[in-house]
Amino acid sequence: MYYGEIISIIVAMMWTVTALCAEVASRRIGQLQMNVIRMVASFIILAFMLWLLTGTPIPQGMNSEAIIWLLASGAVGYLFGDFCLFSCYVLIGSRMGQLFMTLAPVFSALAAWALLGETLNPQAIAGIVVTVSGIGLTVLSREEKQDGHHRVHVDIPLRGVLFGIGAGLGQGVGIVLSKVGMGLCEATPMLPIAATMVRAIAGLLGFSIAYAWKGDRQRMRQGLHDSRTMGAAAGAVLTGPVIGVSLSLLAVQLAPAGIASTLMALTPIFILWPSRWLFGQRITMREVLGSLIAVGGVALFFL
Repeated sequence: MYYGEIISIIVAMMWTVTALCAEVASRRIGQLQMNVIRMVASFIILAFMLWLLTGTPIPQGMNSEAIIWLLASGAVGYLFGDFCLFSCYVLIGSRMGQLFMTLAPVFSALAAWALLGETLNPQAIAGIVVTVSGIGLTVLSREEKQDGHHRVHVDIPLRGVLFGIGAGLGQGVGIVLSKVGMGLCEATPMLPIAATMVRAIAGLLGFSIAYAWKGDRQRMRQGLHDSRTMGAAAGAVLTGPVIGVSLSLLAVQLAPAGIASTLMALTPIFILWPSRWLFGQRITMREVLGSLIAVGGVALFFL
């Protein structure tokens, strides 16, 4: 039975729900406020899980060097990457944001080459070219109906594109930094959860400082009392950092990492129809083709 493969597809579906919920909440409450809520909730849930599984909410058995690498991973992946991702959701939507997330393996490969000395083989280089081509096809070829007779080209805001690239960069580099940190942990119980919690600490501290400096407190108060906003935020937390991440770790254990990673990268495909239904966003054949090409590029990295 292909349990790992099935779980990988479920993870892609979970991350689809995460992206849609995050877009709704970020548009209503703001990306900074949303990230603060998400990181607080994630930290509490991860601490509770660690307490249930190990008897203490504090990660055990990590040396200072490992903690530094994991904190750096959290700063890059959560603070920088997620801020860019949620800003991207607000500017150009979760559908395009998830497409840019296919750049994460590209930046992971480049970071592993720069930091770990891993070789970029021809297949990985081909994956980079194919992934970027798929994104380029989608970004540069969008059209939208102006009236019943004409179609006009609609340019995606440059800031949205830059935030999308930043999201892929933060995710990709954060993964490599996390890999280094976890490799330095010799006897850490429930390592994936413990490592995720340390990364979450960096994100929580960073977003808390940013919120204290620049956060919109009135908007935060309004969001906390709005059931739709909090429902969307809860959905983003549960299906992302909690269920999604946990299932992704299980999927990699039960299925070959390459197959699992490729199946989990199907989110840009899965999100097309829900985004049309929820937000009324028109789907073009070029967007479908571009998403398929980008996911195909991701597959080249792992298969």
